[in-house]
Amino acid sequence: MNDITTISGRLDAVGLKVAIVAARFNDFIVNRLVDGAVDYLERHGLDRASITLVRVPGAFELPLVCQKLAAGKKHDGILALGAVIRGATPHFDYVCAEATKGLAHIMLEHGTALGYGLLTCDTIEQAIERAGSKAGNKGVEAAAAMLETLRVLEQL
Repeated sequence: MNDITTISGRLDAVGLKVAIVAARFNDFIVNRLVDGAVDYLERHGLDRASITLVRVPGAFELPLVCQKLAAGKKHDGILALGAVIRGATPHFDYVCAEATKGLAHIMLEHGTALGYGLLTCDTIEQAIERAGSKAGNKGVEAAAAMLETLRVLEQL
């Protein structure tokens, strides 16, 4: 295996500029995702002053704002954080699908590392578990994925 060229991303955020786009809807969950992501990035060397936090109304608005940030090329990476909790109507399915599709499209269109931190949960309990309790913090996981992807892209 020593003859295989391997490219992998180092988890070093020193010198980067990162935008976090966070939904206000379900902010008691989303704020925990933001806190986890910021803590992770700082622990990996990112200067707090290099973070731009943008608040949007909900998950459906995440792609538009992330697209504008990606097109502006002022940030090395972007985190999209939100929480959609299933209700009694199909609204959940439409919002989750379109937000996810939009975020994926932005990565491909702009070649920008975008951390996907949109919780799509059936219950409030599931959302709480994924925002810093027994299922970890998905904001941290989104920040880690964004950082590793960004560092891989730099080498390609």
